[in-house]
Amino acid sequence: MTMRLKENWIGLETIVRKEISRFFRIWTQTLLPPVISMTLYFIIFGHLMGGRIGDLKGFRYIDYIVPGLIMMSIITSSYGNVVASFFGAKFQRNIEEMLVSPMPNYIILWGFVLGGVARGVTVGVLVTVVSLFFTKLQLHHVGVVMIVGLLTALLFSLAGFINAIFAKKFDDINIVPTFVLTPLTYLGGVFYSIDLLPNIWQNITYINPVFYMINAFRFGMLGRSDIGTHIALWVIFGCVITLYGISLWLLKKGVGIKS
Repeated sequence: MTMRLKENWIGLETIVRKEISRFFRIWTQTLLPPVISMTLYFIIFGHLMGGRIGDLKGFRYIDYIVPGLIMMSIITSSYGNVVASFFGAKFQRNIEEMLVSPMPNYIILWGFVLGGVARGVTVGVLVTVVSLFFTKLQLHHVGVVMIVGLLTALLFSLAGFINAIFAKKFDDINIVPTFVLTPLTYLGGVFYSIDLLPNIWQNITYINPVFYMINAFRFGMLGRSDIGTHIALWVIFGCVITLYGISLWLLKKGVGIKS
């Protein structure tokens, strides 16, 4: 048993180290672009437009949108890392070598997912540092910030894994981010409060899981949220468990891998 645990740990560590070294090696493609994009958001929406919009929920507009922008960078980076890396492993047939190895499927899954979490958290930290040039960082509840950030990175790493499993060509890995991920993020309350929406759109927003992540993260930073934090945490945790089960089942069945 001890030997098996050691072997599994070595396998997990190897995959995670490979994933981390990969996105650090090409940092100009993986770490720099989201930092530049968020900087532009800070300048355009925070300074150029924020002064005209005024306060929102008792906060300066730029202070209000910073948590959402940090969360947006975590979402896109963690998702993008896993979908690109795992599809690359499929395309190059590297994943087949992993599947025939003694490593359990859950070790393979966690290896790729933790790599995505590492990139998402790294980008989130970098964007947070950049935000200090535009606003004073507020931390109402550090624990909530850390838990929500990690769970969100985990959730979208799993989502990226599922996308990569079903993708058959490189174009397929861009369909979900373009037509699903981007709308969910922009309509999740990054730039506005749900109180500004008509009732029908408020009800529709409650279906959007990103809404709960952004508001829970905003509560951790500002102490203000449009939804109860405990509800948001349960929704996020439930989504993580669901996607983890789906990912593990798909990997076990060899969907999109075994021909």
